[in-house]
Parts: sequence; structure tokens; C-alpha cells
Amino acid sequence: MNVLDQVIQEDFAAYNADTVEVAMSLPDDSIDFSVFSPPFESLYTYSNSDRDMGNSRSSDQFWHHYRHLIAESHRVMRPGRLVAIHCMNLPTSKTNHGYIGVRDFRGELIREYQKVGFVFHSEICIWKDPVVAMQRTKALGLLHKTIIKDSSMSRQGIADYIIVMRKLGDNDKPIAGALEYYVGDDVPMGFAEIERDGLNNAYVIGGDGTAIDIWQRYASPVWMDIRQTNTLNYVTARDSDDERHICPLQLDVIERCMQLWSAKDDIVWSPFMGIGSEGYTALKMGRKFIGAELKPSYFNLAVRNLGEAKKSQMDLFGEAAQ
Repeated sequence: MNVLDQVIQEDFAAYNADTVEVAMSLPDDSIDFSVFSPPFESLYTYSNSDRDMGNSRSSDQFWHHYRHLIAESHRVMRPGRLVAIHCMNLPTSKTNHGYIGVRDFRGELIREYQKVGFVFHSEICIWKDPVVAMQRTKALGLLHKTIIKDSSMSRQGIADYIIVMRKLGDNDKPIAGALEYYVGDDVPMGFAEIERDGLNNAYVIGGDGTAIDIWQRYASPVWMDIRQTNTLNYVTARDSDDERHICPLQLDVIERCMQLWSAKDDIVWSPFMGIGSEGYTALKMGRKFIGAELKPSYFNLAVRNLGEAKKSQMDLFGEAAQ
């Protein structure tokens, strides 16, 4: 394996390397849970490396590369366990595609994972503010002037999704126990806020609140209550020159997925570690973590963030570990 840099400790291993090569080095049936954001084809290009999947000249080139990782992901996952993939459908353009529209990237991901043996387990639609998207992208379909000129070209904002794929087989390590605390916005009645170091505040059951209240929120196919600004670069950035990750996944999303589909001491794998959001959350929640990141600046930030998580690890209730 061609490793540029690595940091290996008792509860995490971080590799500055090609994610496919890192995956190939992992043992069969060794990963308990995986959660990550893959490159959205070439929507964002993070580096000029030929090993960077986002640096692809075409859709075919991207999928040729990514299929190697999907096959390795199936091999390393424990039977009965889950892979949670954060994605969105992709806008098209006249310049690159010949038309303005939306591509079903979410469906393409599902079908590619099914080809190697994963089962489509479930999915969550995550609400995004269309006004923020309009201000950031200036997409023609979101502009109010498009409604006035020709509303046939108007469209809704593009939501985020978590698609969850399961490896067939029996899970011999049941993830047992009721949900014990809530993360997110619009807190259910009967929950008490607790302050936490790093991860934004959580809410424990108090008064009339119950574990069923948490499950009823998490069981919804649409999550309207994710704190959109609760991202790792927002939480941990300390200097004005800290590099900003283009699209970090919200910590609420990661933490909910780990509450639902992993247990304490499980091994969590992120093949696209970025600045370490999944690993940061995993360590805070008492899990172990393996991550790969090709871009050196992101890798260095991830290592720093993983170190911050270890300094103030929390148990499932969000209290500082003794």
C-alpha cells in the first residue's frame, strides 16, 4: 500500500493514501459500520491526483474507479451490518450534458452497491434550505426571476439523502438497547438539554420524554430537524486560515446514524475521511475508527480533529468520560 502518511493509535487509524488500497488491506468481515460522503463524481474536484475519484474526466471513469471500492466495502463489512452513504442527485448543465436538469446519482449508487451483493435497506431524505442553495449556486431553476419569466424552468431544491445498504447474513453482534438521547433541532417535549464539549448539545430524556419519542423522530423518512450549520469545521476551526472543507456532513446526521446502527467499541470505517467528521463523532461516542483521505491538507486536519475528540471523549449520554 502506497501510504503518504499515517497515524495509528489504540482506537483509530488514519491513512493519507488511496482509499481503495487502504480498503484492500482490511481483513474480511472486520467492519461493524460505515458512514461517509463519497465524491459526487466531478461536481467537486479536491485535487489533481489521478487517484482522486473526484478528478474524473467522465462519469464512466468515475464509476470504473469507485466500483473497486464498492467491491472491497462488501468484503470488509460484517454480515448483517450496514453502510450509510450521504449523497444528493446531481444538477446537469448545457455545457457538460447538453441540457439543464437533474441526474439520479442516488439511484446509481444504490444499483452499484446492489451489484456486489448489498441489499437496499432504507433511506432518509434530509431537508435543505432552498434559499441558501439559491444564494450559493445561483441555479437558474431556483431563482425567483425564472418563475416570472418562464416557470417551466423552475424546480425545487436538491435534497440530501442517506442511503443505507446492508450486507446479507445474520448480525452476530446485536445492537441492543433503546435510544437514550436526542440530537437535532426542534427538540421533542420532555427532554433536557446537556452541554457537551465539541459536538453540539444533545438532549436527554426528562419529564414526559421517552425513548419512543426519539425513535419516532429518527424513524421518519424525512429529517426536517438537522442543524445545518452543525459541521466539524464550524465546531473545531480555531484560526482564520483553517482550510474550509467544501461540503462537510452535519454532525447530527453522523451521530444519529451511529446511534441507530452501531454500538460502543464497534469499528467504524470512512473511505472518504475528509477532515474527519465521521471519526470525530465515532471517537466521541466510544467507537473505534478507520479512515482514509488522499488530500494531505484534509488528512492533517482530520488527524488534529481526531486528537481533539480523544481529549474529551464522551459516553453515549454526552458526558465527559471519567
